Amino acid sequence: MKSPVRFMKATTALKQILNLFQLNALRKRNADSILAVFRLKLPSNRRSSTKPARTLTRQRRTVNKCGSSTINQTNMSYKAFLSHSKVSKEDQEFYDLKNKAAEYYRSNGVPQKIENVLNEMFWQKPDDIYGYLANYFSRLSDTPVISKIIGREVFDGRGLTAIQTQVYCIIRNEEKVVCSAMMSGPSDGLEEDGVAESGEEFTNSNQQRLSITAALKWIREHLSPMLQGFNPTDQTSVDKLLSDFFMARYLEHKDSLNIDKEDELRIESVSEAPPQATPIPAPTKDKKGSDKGKKGNSTEKLLPPAETPLPQLPGATAVGVVSLAVAKTAAILLGEPLYRHITSVRVPQALSEMHLPVPMITILSCGKNSVGKLNLLEEVILMPSSSQRVREVIGMGFELQCEMKRVLNGSAYKAGPICLTEDGALQVGFERPEQALDLITEACANLALPLGSDLRLAINCAAHSLMDYSRGKYEVMSGCHKSHDELVDIYEGLINKYPAITFLIDPFRKEDVDQWDRLASVIGQSCCLIADAASNLCPRWSEVKPLPPGVTRVIIRHHSDMTISDLIRSIAEQKDAETMLAAGSGDASIVDLAVGSGVSFLKLGGLRGGERMDKYNRLLAIEEELEQEGILGAREKKQPLSDLSETLNSGSGCDSVTIST
Repeated sequence: MKSPVRFMKATTALKQILNLFQLNALRKRNADSILAVFRLKLPSNRRSSTKPARTLTRQRRTVNKCGSSTINQTNMSYKAFLSHSKVSKEDQEFYDLKNKAAEYYRSNGVPQKIENVLNEMFWQKPDDIYGYLANYFSRLSDTPVISKIIGREVFDGRGLTAIQTQVYCIIRNEEKVVCSAMMSGPSDGLEEDGVAESGEEFTNSNQQRLSITAALKWIREHLSPMLQGFNPTDQTSVDKLLSDFFMARYLEHKDSLNIDKEDELRIESVSEAPPQATPIPAPTKDKKGSDKGKKGNSTEKLLPPAETPLPQLPGATAVGVVSLAVAKTAAILLGEPLYRHITSVRVPQALSEMHLPVPMITILSCGKNSVGKLNLLEEVILMPSSSQRVREVIGMGFELQCEMKRVLNGSAYKAGPICLTEDGALQVGFERPEQALDLITEACANLALPLGSDLRLAINCAAHSLMDYSRGKYEVMSGCHKSHDELVDIYEGLINKYPAITFLIDPFRKEDVDQWDRLASVIGQSCCLIADAASNLCPRWSEVKPLPPGVTRVIIRHHSDMTISDLIRSIAEQKDAETMLAAGSGDASIVDLAVGSGVSFLKLGGLRGGERMDKYNRLLAIEEELEQEGILGAREKKQPLSDLSETLNSGSGCDSVTIST
């Protein structure tokens, strides 16, 4: 097949290009286009039948008064060409083909762009000529669009099944894989197989498997075709499509559940079924105790039933992982870090400075999974001040953990075996909470760390997992159950004895509203209450419920069914609050999300394990980048704890929010 464009011999073309460069560049005159040497001409090696074609153009050289030359070509019209001599049908077709090619290139501005880049490249004289040309024309290419999304089942750092998605885009007429993202299923952050608060048995492995299988089907059959042709940099449009799709699947799932429930009720009504089951209230002996009018039993009344957990929609993980993968793809295509892209989605205008979240390091765990009797201290978290750099904080955390292990090896503490949790923290078996807090205090004193000033402690009580519903009390230690009032006294005693404790996370269930209020009135001036599992942060389709009274900070989690826009919106809804983000299992993208979304605290877990340390290293790298660019800003000093009582009494709401995956 004949080519529509033929060029001159290489030697002749090179000479004419050099001549034109001398005319255009050196004499700085507007001569004819450099591409004049490539103007279409019929081949010169044809026989007698093509002789008229070789005389199709005539060149005339003129010299102006300044001595500069121009090449003028006078093209004969097509009719004149036909009337000049007999031309074969093959030559006529070839001539028409060349004219179509010339018109195609002229209509797309190709000659002008080539002329511009040749002139620019002559003056700049780059070492990599073809690299310069490639960069020039890549800027003129069409915007990359999504061609397909592929999902596969993988394993996360805990050995649980997760989803990894790869985003393919059409880039300069070629389909290429741009990036991938990984996210665990809906059981991320839940307890092991057992009994939920409502008393129902659950198996996370089965739930995980069902969700992963459904998510892969969603990606393959629905999301990939729906997102084909989308611009990955338009995060808002992509997330809206994902949210609308998820809402439609949720409504379908809800309708099917309602139909199943109606069928069950119909069957029960036929077989004299008992009334519809409701959460079991507290035992009757508690109710009798409240009737006696004793002051100490003022809270010994009906135990508020646990709220029915929101149903997990199988396949919901596809929404979160696809949204994250598209965001990472956009950042790569734009040539910028992911945190900058997230920032641009949140705040379109450029920011003069950026702030890093303060890392929260889990240094000790004495919860239900530990060997000892103590259950109350699920996590002991190191809270540095905002003025300390990330490298300094990580260094102090490492030194503290090493010193704690050295102290434990002595004879002063009768602790169980030392283990590591999945979150990378030391797990030690103690009998009483004072033993764990004495260990930390001694280790900090040995290292001369400023515990209580620049370093503070947060205690994650995870009270929702300690409730014994058969007794209506919290099992703070194995075989030791405490009522709500007794638990308030325990918290008050610990805070008075250890002033470094300035944060309590989930000291009660979210249903125990009266106890939250009483605890806040007792310790609110010296300690902040943080809601994690008790935060009541609901999905997009549910009504947002109020926080427990006295809560001054909230932990927001990046759930698997949340898009990037959902996460940003959840943070923005906490208008007067700082924000915290707790990272779960997954890649280091959660750090970029924390920086880009502007959160105040980032809960990354302990300083052990490759997956955890990847997140710490990513935060350290971002800090270095912002320092080099001179846009790393210092956070304003927050309200002192002694003034928090005024905030609580004024009812201004949360003072802080934590984000967690």
